[in-house]
Amino acid sequence: MREWEHYEHTADIGIRGYGSTLEEAFEAVALALFDVMVDVRKVEGKECRRIEVEGEDLMALLYNFLEELLVLHDVEGLVFGDFDVEVEKAGEGYKLRARACGEPLDYGKHEPKEEVKAITYHEMRIERLPDGRWMAQLVPDI
Repeated sequence: MREWEHYEHTADIGIRGYGSTLEEAFEAVALALFDVMVDVRKVEGKECRRIEVEGEDLMALLYNFLEELLVLHDVEGLVFGDFDVEVEKAGEGYKLRARACGEPLDYGKHEPKEEVKAITYHEMRIERLPDGRWMAQLVPDI
């Protein structure tokens, strides 16, 4: 089960995603990222994009995944509200394949909030919690 939340951070907003799997935690933190920008409950899955990224470790993989989503937002004007992520070990690193579904940003419908300027490694953590769930978090540059 995916869950996400925002958390207090001095000048920015921290995002945190939880899931019963690593993939669900990545999906949840992506939702948290887009909810910083718009109300994700209002985003319909009208357009989907395939994403493939690699990373030398899980933190680099998460960074590259979220950065690719932010590029799609900046270049194509898309906001996303649904994600399906697969992660696999690839040699010394990891590979992520994902489907992200959303629609073009509509200022009247989506109620824009904050602009996310960049993904960062600030306070980035990916860990398995004592209850068995996965958690992924970071503080993007607002």
